[in-house]
Amino acid sequence: MSDKGDVDLTGAKQNTGVWLVKVPKYLSQQWSKATGRGEVGKLRIAKNQGKAEVSFTLNEDLTIIDSIGEKASVVRAPRDHPFTLQTVGGQTLAVFTESSTGQSDAEASGPGTGTGPDKIALEGMVVQRAECRPAVGENYMRLKRLQIEESSKPLRFTQQLGKAVTTNYKPVANHTYNLDYEKRKKEEGKRARADKQQVQDMLFSAFEKHQYYNIKDLVDITKQPVIYLKEILRDIGIYNVKGTHKNTWELKPEYRHYPAEEKSD
Repeated sequence: MSDKGDVDLTGAKQNTGVWLVKVPKYLSQQWSKATGRGEVGKLRIAKNQGKAEVSFTLNEDLTIIDSIGEKASVVRAPRDHPFTLQTVGGQTLAVFTESSTGQSDAEASGPGTGTGPDKIALEGMVVQRAECRPAVGENYMRLKRLQIEESSKPLRFTQQLGKAVTTNYKPVANHTYNLDYEKRKKEEGKRARADKQQVQDMLFSAFEKHQYYNIKDLVDITKQPVIYLKEILRDIGIYNVKGTHKNTWELKPEYRHYPAEEKSD
């Protein structure tokens, strides 16, 4: 029993023997082009001095392969493919098929819709292994040469453009965020350091109006560089790292001169 239910073992009861054959990739691709139940080729089994000789001949209509790469010339696959027989080697190999039944479990017991569960069936045991190899000839050598040339081409390559590309992404001399950054940098560079006492007077005047300020507002008021302004604030102010007024500056207690009612607030 599998994870999809019972396995149909009819093939095992009939003692059906199957061959496990390895075929070239191009051959399987040509087989898939056969419409409906069209003939893909003929299999010939003969005996030569007591030894079995097996060969496959590809149908003439399936020998034409789609052009490979940039070359539009017609490429034909070889028709003759002799088999190289191999032993199973003491292994136990089986072939299973998976198909979908037309009725689901719900439909079997009552009304319902949907596709039925997958069904696993044993088709037979592998009794012979073989490898299907193309007969070396002009068609095969040409096919392999084109395949090797195509696989050896680099995936990426440079190409010189005759004119500017206007339909795709157009490069710019500088991006907007770079221009904004340069503008801010120039503005900060223009801010000359004023006298320390003059900056302190501006700060005391500001703190008479409000008790708490963030650094950005103080920079706008004093027009001083941030680093220079923080040096002065450390002498006269306190930076709040927690509480209601987190990330703001206020004057040290010895510099405060607020009215009594404002202090109580």
